Amino acid sequence: MSTSQTQSASAPAAPQVNAQLPGAPLKIWFNGKLVPADQARVSVYDHGLLYGDGVFEGIRAYNGKVFKMGTHLRRLFESARSIRLNMDYTAGQLEQGIRDTLAANGRRDAYIRLCVTRGVGALGLHPFTCHHATTFIIVDSISLYPEQLYREGMSVITASTLRNHPAAISPRVKSMNYLNNILAKIEAIDAGVPEAIMLNHLGFVAECTGDNLFIVRDGCLLSPPLHAGALEGVTMNAVIALARQAGLKASQNDLTRHDLYTADEMFLTGTAAEIIAVTQVDGRKIGTGEVGPVTLRLTAAFRELLKDPPEN
Repeated sequence: MSTSQTQSASAPAAPQVNAQLPGAPLKIWFNGKLVPADQARVSVYDHGLLYGDGVFEGIRAYNGKVFKMGTHLRRLFESARSIRLNMDYTAGQLEQGIRDTLAANGRRDAYIRLCVTRGVGALGLHPFTCHHATTFIIVDSISLYPEQLYREGMSVITASTLRNHPAAISPRVKSMNYLNNILAKIEAIDAGVPEAIMLNHLGFVAECTGDNLFIVRDGCLLSPPLHAGALEGVTMNAVIALARQAGLKASQNDLTRHDLYTADEMFLTGTAAEIIAVTQVDGRKIGTGEVGPVTLRLTAAFRELLKDPPEN
């Protein structure tokens, strides 16, 4: 067997994303127009491609309603303002664009990716050579983790790649520049697990490569504060609200590896992931090693919410 065959046989499988390939019968909202996927082309001079200069939102639609669309759009515009990116469309126009793209693709349940790049400009970092942003909306499906992991919980690692310093790049900006997260994701893939927890420069938990993190201790919900380097997740905030409605205490605290290893329960939240339990970290069993009662309770409440999802 060749070296390449050996590496291929032993390499851990990456989480699967169920996306249609370019050229499939898929409509993309591209700069205000619905076009076939193979005609939605970004210029090689677009600063989103050249420098990762842009912002985005991942959004979900359930049963024809877009979950927390108003919240997602507010965060998008806040991210754009933070990096001085001028938007070419209003929130109302983007909301209509999302609805039109869902309808054009015949989707009532979907993953929506709304992206705004700095646009086409000259070579070089100067952002203001870009006179118009590039805006596009993709409606497709996504499945980050196998269904079995939602029933049984999953294993994760803590990555050696540190979360970007929050004073360098604000974690509240949902930027297209995801290299920091990707490097930690590679560590997870190499370890044969689907996700990695990222620590900040002080050794405190920030977030995972694509999800927010919660632990449960003595029936209380604990999550990292935003200043630790966590994105202010839309699903995260929805889960905190559900926990408080259920009479559970929820607070944000600086967390260390010790807190992770000694937690009663742990779970992750995200637009694509929704809620998924973690039952092992760095080879250590969390709690009983099974999906815990608080996680199950909040998952049931979240799924009930999604039967008639709020759009704001």
